Amino acid sequence: MSALKLAPLLLALPFAASGASADAGSVQALQCGHLVDTVQGKLLDAHTIVVKGTRISTVQAGHAPVAGATVIDLRDQTCLPGLIDSHTHLTGETSATGGTDRFRLNVADHAIRSTIFARRTLEAGFTTVRNLGDGSNISVALRNAINQGLVPGPRIFTAGAAIGSTGGHADDTDGLRADLQGDPGPKDGIINGVDDAWKTVRQHYKDHVDLLKIMPSGGVLDESASADNPQMTVEEIEAIVKAAHDYGFTVAAHAHGAEAIRRAVIAGVDSIEHGTFMNDEDMKLMKQHGTWFVPTIIAGRYVAEMAEKPGYYLPQVAAKAGAVGPLIQQTAGRAYRAGVKIAFGTDAAVYPHGQNAKEFQYMVEAGIPAMYALQSATTHAAQLLKKDKDLGSLEAGKLADVVAVAGNPLDDITRMQNVRFVMKDGVVYKQP
Repeated sequence: MSALKLAPLLLALPFAASGASADAGSVQALQCGHLVDTVQGKLLDAHTIVVKGTRISTVQAGHAPVAGATVIDLRDQTCLPGLIDSHTHLTGETSATGGTDRFRLNVADHAIRSTIFARRTLEAGFTTVRNLGDGSNISVALRNAINQGLVPGPRIFTAGAAIGSTGGHADDTDGLRADLQGDPGPKDGIINGVDDAWKTVRQHYKDHVDLLKIMPSGGVLDESASADNPQMTVEEIEAIVKAAHDYGFTVAAHAHGAEAIRRAVIAGVDSIEHGTFMNDEDMKLMKQHGTWFVPTIIAGRYVAEMAEKPGYYLPQVAAKAGAVGPLIQQTAGRAYRAGVKIAFGTDAAVYPHGQNAKEFQYMVEAGIPAMYALQSATTHAAQLLKKDKDLGSLEAGKLADVVAVAGNPLDDITRMQNVRFVMKDGVVYKQP
């Protein structure tokens, strides 16, 4: 394609250009019809958010003029902090051909696709994500490219390769014929014992990840028989947590089974992901230890739906998906009523990227108040990330991550599925 033919296409792109960054001296005034105060849990009337460079300068009531500012008219919108998804996988996506894709697609294919998934996620209003597991450190490269302004996407905190045991949910060679299995080890995130645990944490540090993700229980979308059996010992988990803290990492634990949840909590992990078969004892322990719960209801709903489609999953995967999927939403409601701390997360990739906000609807259906659901994706998720000084609320000094929706999402939480305005670090990526 000639340069002349390409130019109009580039001008038509809806996103900010690659390399976009806020001018340090630029001032923007976002005039919001309403504003969600996620700290106080209140919906406020008209407010103006003044952004200078990459950060919020002031948040003031009304729509008073701001000298020298570029005005962004959101007076028919409700403004919220940029949303945070605490559980994503931006380097892949569900597909009926998933079983064969791993033999046909190259690392480069996944890397290129990840830029599309990142863009969809940002456009959906999620300006920050935790990426909890991928291969070949693609998410590390994606994070760096986004930070450098080369591609549009959310702010990524990545765990790199998930950590688990031989034959467990993190072992990607499970289900392969014997001559293809090899013997994955700590360098690949597969451990068997305490020494391996320390080695894999150090390897992850070498790989420049931001946090760790472990697999102490079985999972749904692997070829093993069980979704909930414990697959790591308490000693192994304790070793990972101790090593993680030496290197400044938090630890997220994929866990469906009650015993795996118990082991992970007493070993000191920061969050439990999925938690399908969480029992009353687990909930009590999580409250005692201050452990966060990330339910991922949308993933459960989606896999249960796909399990009804002949051939979409392998038979053993479909059986697990049909059994586990419908329970996650019930568990989320029980955990909320029990007082367990909840942070928003979706397991994006298990369902198509960009649909993250459906999780809000499913949380409300589970009996979780709309405001709490919004806080789970803002103040709560920021606390889980230990980034609440910069993220999670619209306050002076915080990073200028702002999204807006039409109408009042507290009256109709499905409005969150149609985010109309997205600003990240003071740069507008989507506008009505």
